[in-house]
Amino acid sequence: MFVEVGEPDHVVEAPGMTWREIWATFPDTKVPLNPDYKAEHKSRWTSIFPAVGSTRVRIVQFDPDNREADDTEEAIQRMQSELPGMMEHMEPGTGGMHTTDSVDYGILLEGTMRLELDDGEFVDLEAGDVVVQNGTRHAWHYTSMSSRGQVN
Repeated sequence: MFVEVGEPDHVVEAPGMTWREIWATFPDTKVPLNPDYKAEHKSRWTSIFPAVGSTRVRIVQFDPDNREADDTEEAIQRMQSELPGMMEHMEPGTGGMHTTDSVDYGILLEGTMRLELDDGEFVDLEAGDVVVQNGTRHAWHYTSMSSRGQVN
């Protein structure tokens, strides 16, 4: 039996990116899921970054033609509401640098990206590349027309 097919419920369009939250689990998630799993997950989804024992699966599509950050108070409030926890992890004025307290699995689905690490090193990624990060300080920089695909 399929649990769900189609576009996820939680899709956030922001300047330069579209964020699709596919799935989340919590330390006490039971398998198989109960029939009311969506309501249960929605009420517990308080951060885009997973707590210990939790997981997140998402697709982030970057648009290199729209690199303008919207840092108005309205945009920041919207991001805090729709992508809770994100703004608290971002470092202002550092070009997207942030640190996660999780093991992150990044899979580049198409296009090219540049991953910047804490020590100033860069690695250029292309479709099919996989990155595993272990609580590292980093920033993603998109470099081609339709880069997409970060999975955490």
